[in-house]
Amino acid sequence: MNKLYIGNVSAEATEKDFESLFETWKIPYTAPFLLKTGFAFVDCPDEKAAMKAIDVLSGQVELLGKLLHVEHSVPKRQRSCKLQIRNIPPHVKWEALDSLLAEYGTVESCEQVNTDTETAVVNVRYSARDQARLAMEKLNCAMMENCALKVSYIPDENAPEAVGNRRGFSSRGPPRSGSPGMSPRPKGHADMPLRMSVPMQFVGAIIGKEGGTIRNITKQTHSKIDIHRKENAGAAEKPITVHSTPEGCTSACSIIMDIMRKEAVDTKFNEDVPLKILVHNNFVGRLIGKEGRNLKKIEQDTGTQITISALQDLTVYNPERTVTVTGTTESCTKAQEEIMKKVRESYDSDMSAMSLQSTMIPGLNLNALGLFPPGAPCMGPSMSSMPQGAHGGHASFGAHPESESVQLFIPAHAVGAIIGKQGQHIKQLSHFAGASIKIAPAEAKESQHRTVIIVGPPEAQFKAQCRIFSKLKEENFFGPKEEVKLEAHIKVPSFAAGRVIGKGGKTVTELQNLSCAEVVVPRDQTPDEDDQVVVKITGHFFACQLAQRKIQEILGQVRRQQQQQVKPPPGTQPPVPRRK
Repeated sequence: MNKLYIGNVSAEATEKDFESLFETWKIPYTAPFLLKTGFAFVDCPDEKAAMKAIDVLSGQVELLGKLLHVEHSVPKRQRSCKLQIRNIPPHVKWEALDSLLAEYGTVESCEQVNTDTETAVVNVRYSARDQARLAMEKLNCAMMENCALKVSYIPDENAPEAVGNRRGFSSRGPPRSGSPGMSPRPKGHADMPLRMSVPMQFVGAIIGKEGGTIRNITKQTHSKIDIHRKENAGAAEKPITVHSTPEGCTSACSIIMDIMRKEAVDTKFNEDVPLKILVHNNFVGRLIGKEGRNLKKIEQDTGTQITISALQDLTVYNPERTVTVTGTTESCTKAQEEIMKKVRESYDSDMSAMSLQSTMIPGLNLNALGLFPPGAPCMGPSMSSMPQGAHGGHASFGAHPESESVQLFIPAHAVGAIIGKQGQHIKQLSHFAGASIKIAPAEAKESQHRTVIIVGPPEAQFKAQCRIFSKLKEENFFGPKEEVKLEAHIKVPSFAAGRVIGKGGKTVTELQNLSCAEVVVPRDQTPDEDDQVVVKITGHFFACQLAQRKIQEILGQVRRQQQQQVKPPPGTQPPVPRRK
């Protein structure tokens, strides 16, 4: 993605003019400029240089009286579903960005690109070409909080080569699994990286002369270490990502702490140098534990003091909280080991739950929800691009999944945050998730909870509930050391309640063990007018979701059994009524 297209070029422009222009703006390039009538091409050494050329020159700089237009050079066959959106306000909220992108189609992924600019850049993949084309037309130059968005195509390496062939097959027939015509294979689940934040003044010491120190650390610890010097331009601290085994991460952490503290002594840096670990907000509640027990235990076992940054510091581009550990290098390293152990357990649990979600909800794109930390291995691409029948035995939802109704109980004083000013938040949420979302009237003035009624297919339920759980945490309706746990109600036919409970309560016990949610089918309830009873599910987001999906799977089995009983056996015909 380092080749640039330069448009609106004067017929009098020469290669030397472009060389002088790029040198003036200190933009590196690696090959001669290729000049055509009215446009030109050039290669940059890396994506950073290409991004700098686009941000600095496009629509900003004239050459021989003509305002240049610079963007990524993308062959027509690769102009598929991927766009790059630049000049995004840095403090924009997830909901606002999601809502804007979702207006033009289904967003499969949205990833931030690290640049030197003050505004943000994201790479977006839509599920279809026409959606990407529409987004390109509508969003380019659109205003967002006084910033004019800049949108361009970026190469889609997975775009099929044989665009001209209607069926999408080459002359050799259908593409084989793993070939360019198919979705790329999901990445293997590598070890969870360690993310640290270090003061800018110590970065040089960690790198060492000509990179010698950092090379030694990687060799000693058998790790890959990325120092993101250009991330968060002007910031006092820079993130470091350590990719290795848990043992390798711990060794690298210890060495880096020693280097920083030695440098602090040598430079007469008067302040203490704590260990700062960056943890994705999705894992912080479980790291803290109920009433802060997990964190207190780590502090007691390691002799350290641990604090966690406020939720208010989170933005759409900064989903991580800073865990600050104070103590000796040895005790800080031990604390890091325990903290990352908890984080990895949470990550593995979520990945397991999400793997089941993606199997039970064909087409659900889990990466686009921003649930995992930077550099962490995630789920593969959306399963919506898989051929029909590739979802295995869980295809019960079919091409048009059945709509489900879920009642989610939220704190009564949180209703305003979910609705938003003039109802904007709940409208955006409904649009993003593709679900009907309504808040039922309060049953009584003193009610402590209000009911959010969500109606939509499984994927819509997942998205809507995920955002509601996140919103309650972001807006501090749950304490900093408290995990968001909500109660959800789903209705099941009264004759199927026994299947959910199981013989002697076996099924519901297994369900609770699998999902970590509390699942209750009250025995004394009277079926409603539709002959349905309520199943109560209580837990954190993934626990609730997994329990809901498993219950829906049981109901699907019951429905299929009923249909088989109604249908006549194969080879037989229904009786013909006799004429009188």
